[in-house]
Amino acid sequence: MAIHRIGIQGGGLAETPAGPRQAASVAELNDRAREVLRHVVESYVETGEPVGSRALTRKLSETLSPATIRNIMADLQDAGLLYAPHTSAGRLPTDAGLKLFVNGLLEIGNISEEERESIEARCATVGRSVTEALEQATTMLSGLSRCAGLVMAPKTEHPLKHIEFVNLGPGRALVVTVTQSGHVENRVIDTPIGMPPSALTEASNYLNARLSGRTFDEARRLILEDLKLKRAELNDLTARVIESGLATWAGEPGGGGALIVRGQARLLEDITAIEDLERVRLLFDALERGESFVRLLELANVASGVQIFIGADNPLFANTGCSMVVAPFRDSQERILGAIGVIGPTRLNYARIIPLVDYTARAIGRVVG
Repeated sequence: MAIHRIGIQGGGLAETPAGPRQAASVAELNDRAREVLRHVVESYVETGEPVGSRALTRKLSETLSPATIRNIMADLQDAGLLYAPHTSAGRLPTDAGLKLFVNGLLEIGNISEEERESIEARCATVGRSVTEALEQATTMLSGLSRCAGLVMAPKTEHPLKHIEFVNLGPGRALVVTVTQSGHVENRVIDTPIGMPPSALTEASNYLNARLSGRTFDEARRLILEDLKLKRAELNDLTARVIESGLATWAGEPGGGGALIVRGQARLLEDITAIEDLERVRLLFDALERGESFVRLLELANVASGVQIFIGADNPLFANTGCSMVVAPFRDSQERILGAIGVIGPTRLNYARIIPLVDYTARAIGRVVG
């Protein structure tokens, strides 16, 4: 499966022991330099350790001496693409080196048919709400990628067509809403004890007379204001059912938006330094408080396909040493409904994760759009 639209976000500055410098582009590298950079990055993704010139002599397609490889690595370091963590160590890619690799040298892999079926099954909304489907998809993506999964789901603006309350027994009712695009949402609510079945019918009739053709927010504002004026005309139990039915969508993807994060512990497994652990903890604290919801969605909004944010030069990650691969999901009219992706260490297996995120985003778009 080819990924046709990939965006690499962040500045072109790479931090090296000598300080930040402007990184080279793929076009400025010769074939030998590209191959050396590719093998350094691939080794880093696999092991997380620096790679030296002797190890590279066994991997390069062209027979080169360790001295020649050291010279090439030194040139790549001068170009801001590699750095040496210690004087006698091998080299590691800088954030700019990773960006250049992903943008110009990475060969995207394919996901298996089994993985596609798993993604489709987890994204399906049959028998559950959109929120539950998004939670399942996020958990699944976290498991497949071995990273933290996240999904950003803003409120939907599809006009509503119909709402119905279905009695489930004493104290319980099912609220079913249908949008004009045909999307169905179900919620279970608590109802007043002793409420007659006629109150559910009355609540359904009252809402359907007022919400058709309006978005959820428009209908909610109108109906709550209407209830203040007409509560005396409505049975008190009926009014409470109406308000409860409206409240089930408050703060949900169909209401005020949601940010779902799953699998944070997977990211922490790769961290050993206490200071790195604290930076990542602060990142997830911010995500879980919802502070970065709008910013994350704006990042995903800048292009139509998979976006990749590598390393510390993006303000969202504030020197956490993390990367994010994210893709927007869209409805049938190509309107962005939200975005899904993963957060992990900068040494993500990009070749595997990019197609996973891309396919999941498109699968979600097909079922929620």
